[in-house]
Amino acid sequence: MTEVKELAYVVYEASSLRDWEHFAVDLLGMQLAEKSADAIALRTDEKAYRWLVRRGPADDLAASGYEVADDAALDELVGRLTAAGVEAAEGDAALAASRKVDRIVVTADPMGNRVELVTGFADAAAPFRSGVLLGGFVTGAGGAGHQVLLAKGVARDAYLEFYENLLGFRISDRIVEELAPGVFADLVFLRCNPRHHSVAFGDMPHPKRTHHFMVEVTDIRDVGMAYDRCMDAKQPFEMTLGMHPNDHMFSFYVRTPSGFSVEYGWGGLLVDDETWQVTTLDRLHSWGHRPPGAVADLLSHTTGKGAH
Repeated sequence: MTEVKELAYVVYEASSLRDWEHFAVDLLGMQLAEKSADAIALRTDEKAYRWLVRRGPADDLAASGYEVADDAALDELVGRLTAAGVEAAEGDAALAASRKVDRIVVTADPMGNRVELVTGFADAAAPFRSGVLLGGFVTGAGGAGHQVLLAKGVARDAYLEFYENLLGFRISDRIVEELAPGVFADLVFLRCNPRHHSVAFGDMPHPKRTHHFMVEVTDIRDVGMAYDRCMDAKQPFEMTLGMHPNDHMFSFYVRTPSGFSVEYGWGGLLVDDETWQVTTLDRLHSWGHRPPGAVADLLSHTTGKGAH
């Protein structure tokens, strides 16, 4: 079955482009590709951009761009969407040019998230350069990274019908953890290439459409250095260093200027479709990923112990 091949880019609406530029370039190590009064484009590899942040009040996800192989694949996907009663509209030349793609089709998932299906996502004219990274970002066949979106009360069957049966994603695994008596976190993780997941969904209390976007680096030292840069800049953290049991990502979570988070990680698992078995795990974190307040409280009780 024809399927999307990667999460190519994301578009966010943000109230402060200045704060976003500092956060993405100075703290995370992205490269500023373009800048105007109304938007900034950010690079993490050879592509013209991977993140587009435009000015606006939402401070949330505005669109997700998924690349497909060619026009024939795009036509097949559009045919499946329309046959299922899902509206899919061909974007005009101006929209395609703004996204730096050859062709774009706009649709929406059952939660109302804007989904852009594209071909011919352009490379940049110059090599990627970060001002702070020792290595680079992991993209390539795995696309820009992964994002975790909120189900917003939509039934799992409904959004899996869209992502799995229409767009061709495959379930990697699920995590169901009892956080408190009778209170569960229940997430499903979906892939479209060897990256363990390009998108995941959970139904949990959260004001945004998106919980986080994950960027992965090639050098584990860059995780620690970004952690220190964010801490020194007093950027709010969601979770401290830790590791997930399903994708084995060693990472931390830091708040963006828009309030949702970026997971900054290293060492993510690649899936072999021939041997992979779908499982359900019972915990979100193998270790760590503690709330910063809890860590600060624990450390306050150890300060000075053993000193003479």
